[in-house]
Amino acid sequence: MLYPPAMPELPDVIAYIEALRPKIVGRPIERVRVISPFFVRSVEPALDEVAGRRVLELRRIGKRIVFVLEDELRIVIHLMIAGRLRWLKPDAKPPGRIALAVFEFPEGGLAITEAGTKKRASLHVVRGDAALAAHDRGGLEVLDATADAFRDALRRENRTLKRALTDPRLFSGIGNAYSDEILHAARLSPIKPTGKLSDSEATRLFEAARRVLTEWTDRLCASFTAHFPGPGQVTAFRPEFAVHGKFGSPCPVCQSKVQRIRYAGSETNYCPKCQSAGRILADRSLSRLLKDDWPRRIESPEDT
Repeated sequence: MLYPPAMPELPDVIAYIEALRPKIVGRPIERVRVISPFFVRSVEPALDEVAGRRVLELRRIGKRIVFVLEDELRIVIHLMIAGRLRWLKPDAKPPGRIALAVFEFPEGGLAITEAGTKKRASLHVVRGDAALAAHDRGGLEVLDATADAFRDALRRENRTLKRALTDPRLFSGIGNAYSDEILHAARLSPIKPTGKLSDSEATRLFEAARRVLTEWTDRLCASFTAHFPGPGQVTAFRPEFAVHGKFGSPCPVCQSKVQRIRYAGSETNYCPKCQSAGRILADRSLSRLLKDDWPRRIESPEDT
């Protein structure tokens, strides 16, 4: 089953890296074929300089994939919303009009693709780790953090939990999909202000974040390593998710209907019974239209 594209987040990016590592680490980049010139966003060092350089290691910076090459060269790839990676057999043709570039290796090629008309995926070439640091938004790595460090980052600014978790300056690699899953696992409302979070709630959120990210990283690494991901495998709408992308479906914990908040082209999914004491949170597009008819609790007739 194919799902709409969504930005790869921490588990997806780690899984990509683990699947790529045995294919390209230690191998030289023989050639780079750029199909869409808008994909390359840097000028110096030139992309041509990577030809012939071996890939020494792969890293993750937030939602970015980094190739560490010989001679201090680093390639930084941000897939954005619709960017994806595909592994090609030697001499295989790039996948149609969606191909942005192909990195040719001795044993195959790595194609970067992007569906849709909005070309947002990017590639930068930098020299040295100091230049690479400019691509780091500075967010906390939750899987490496302590509970105290997590609480400190969470309370750095007073905002909703949803916005805090998805802010790359606060937390690294968490986006729309996994923030929904984390908040559901922690039984916390996405609109609860960070300034009103108790210490026990912050600890619960930290433990939920580590649990959700670890579980999905392990699951996707096993899947991607067994079969390099194809179209539809890297998506924010997975059947096994509890709430994200499940509007109208029963919550796996309490069977209440999953609700949503839509704003600026994105959607937050949550369970009103598990996360907001039975209250249905205002959806700007519908609550403005229905006004007093907007159901406020899950017991309302409209929610049955």
